[in-house]
Amino acid sequence: MDRRSFIKKAGATGAGAAAATTLAAPAIAQEMPQVTWRCSSGFPKALDTIYGAAEVFADAVAEMTDGNFTVQVFAAGEIVGALEGAAAVTAGTIEMAHTASYYFWGQDPTFAFGTGVPFGLNQRMTNAWLYEGGGMDLLNEFYETQNMIAFPAGNTGAQMGGWFRNEINTLEDMQGLKFRIGGFGGRIIERIGVVPQGLPGGDIYPALERGTIDAAEFVGPYDDAKLGFNKVADYYYYPGWWEGGVALLNMINLDAWNDLPDIYKGIVKNASAMANSVMMARYDTLNPQVLKELAASGTQLRPYSQEILEACFEAATETYAEIAAENEMFKRVHDSYMGYRKDAYLWMQLSEYNFDTFLMLQQRAGRL
Repeated sequence: MDRRSFIKKAGATGAGAAAATTLAAPAIAQEMPQVTWRCSSGFPKALDTIYGAAEVFADAVAEMTDGNFTVQVFAAGEIVGALEGAAAVTAGTIEMAHTASYYFWGQDPTFAFGTGVPFGLNQRMTNAWLYEGGGMDLLNEFYETQNMIAFPAGNTGAQMGGWFRNEINTLEDMQGLKFRIGGFGGRIIERIGVVPQGLPGGDIYPALERGTIDAAEFVGPYDDAKLGFNKVADYYYYPGWWEGGVALLNMINLDAWNDLPDIYKGIVKNASAMANSVMMARYDTLNPQVLKELAASGTQLRPYSQEILEACFEAATETYAEIAAENEMFKRVHDSYMGYRKDAYLWMQLSEYNFDTFLMLQQRAGRL
């Protein structure tokens, strides 16, 4: 129901209607002040799924406040660079950023858990840990040291494992491979002989085309096809073991957050949750169709070999232990996150796994 209609109808019924009408409007006007925030996305507008989640959030905030709270969304590079969002929020240059927390793991590896780490939680587990497993509260203890607070506002699900100019089968094939990889995964894959390359999305295609890099990962079929990677690399590997359930966050300057009235704080939380849900729904709708189109156009789908996955898993486990030994906050978040993973997979391997596996077999048999 429209808020003004509700106030009018509520004030026009029952005893004391005139007094209720007189008092309600000024009270709500005080609770709904004019506020304008600037939000820098970590992504270009062309990636309408990820960038679009910030717009879903901004539209929801405006709708729930009758336009009194405006969030202006800017693409990466328009006011701050794709990898500068956290620093700008900390400094108060902008009020918020919608971005991947793991972009900033070089500043402190604890940042990585806000998005996801190699061989971590899948999308459902990530949401469960963040919302109900104490994950977001724990992360916000860390973010508070950076003068910010954060809320989940999107997820890509398990990403693909990247585009390769040549087929790879063994660990030997990975030696010296120049691979564009985002986030914490680069540090892990370096341990098995890969040379990680840090490139923003817009620079990947020309580097892959020229052979400056041998392989590149980004997100999944829908976004990758938009960037044209299938035109310069034939082999599309899976899974993206470094990105099993990639969460995007609304990272908000703590001073700006504390200045908000309580009603706006509640709206920000709920609008963020809406963006979180919508973004995953869009990917699950868009990716299947594009994957079929890629396969029909000649893209070769390949799974990573068990040898490569096992080596990367061991490298990740060793890396976490080394960092935890010298970073107390990382250890606290790591222990909570990985403890949740252990119990979550205890459950998922029963009904969820067997239900999905049965239907996948029916799909392969052409029965769906």
